[in-house]
Amino acid sequence: MLTYVLRRVVTMIPMMILISILCFAVIKLQPGDFTTQYLTDPRITPEQVAQIRARLGLDQPAYMQYLTWMKGILTRGDFGYSFAYKRPVDELIWERLGWTVAVAGATIVFTWVVAIPIGIFSATHKYSIMDYILTFIGFIGVSIPSFFLALVLMYFALRMGSTAVGGLFSQQYIGAPWSWGKVVDLLRHLWIPVVAIGLSGTAGLIRLMRANLLDVLGAQYVTTARAKGLHERIVIYKHAVRNAINPLISIFGMQLPELISGTIISSIVLNLPTMGPFFYDALINSDQYLVMTFLMFSALLMLIGNLLADILLAWSDPRIRYQ
Repeated sequence: MLTYVLRRVVTMIPMMILISILCFAVIKLQPGDFTTQYLTDPRITPEQVAQIRARLGLDQPAYMQYLTWMKGILTRGDFGYSFAYKRPVDELIWERLGWTVAVAGATIVFTWVVAIPIGIFSATHKYSIMDYILTFIGFIGVSIPSFFLALVLMYFALRMGSTAVGGLFSQQYIGAPWSWGKVVDLLRHLWIPVVAIGLSGTAGLIRLMRANLLDVLGAQYVTTARAKGLHERIVIYKHAVRNAINPLISIFGMQLPELISGTIISSIVLNLPTMGPFFYDALINSDQYLVMTFLMFSALLMLIGNLLADILLAWSDPRIRYQ
């Protein structure tokens, strides 16, 4: 297993380089750059715009801009300079990366804790009234956009008299040192983004768990376990669920980058201090180094997530061995 993990980590290096080249090429295909917005400003002459482009290095060929950016990362750990925010990119990313991972992690925990038991119940009570109700709720969860659900939850929270709507903290706790009151205030705010962002994934995971478990329950080894007189709970949880959950573990690696990059609108609606709105602003402003760093972090999270999923898959299923 250790050899497999080391081999995968080494393989990540050329993959990250290839991903960075493709992302940079796509970004440069976008018409204009950061200085294009100045061309419509009558107070700034074209000569001044040219000077700004030269100062930012945007007058260089695209391959030189990429090589300069990569050289800064490899030699100094410098991810470039944000043109819009006038600050180093790594400072901006680290400011929001922690809250991004925290919200995404809480959403993943919510998704799995809710989806797996419901999927098991739905499969073991096939075609019952509760199965139909859960199936209907699952279809609704998949079809409702997360940003719309966020607006609905915020509306009902306000109608119920709650002031913990929008953001992750109340006004008095923003910038305040950590305390028990701040933790409680965070939990009061956190449930809306977790439910709004995680409901769609929860509904999809329920349907997948139900379908997988139904297939496993019809397998011959399950019939043999029942014929041996094992308790139904042991048959389901010790034998069937362990095999049915394997495909779900395989998609675990895709969840974290999807939560970061796929919920930009929800994060804007909820005013969350995450990287999603940051990425949107960077795209609007053609802030290429901030966009590139965000895409690189998303790709790295996907590769790490897939590696963790493979390790968990080998741990959950003794038949799987990585040489």
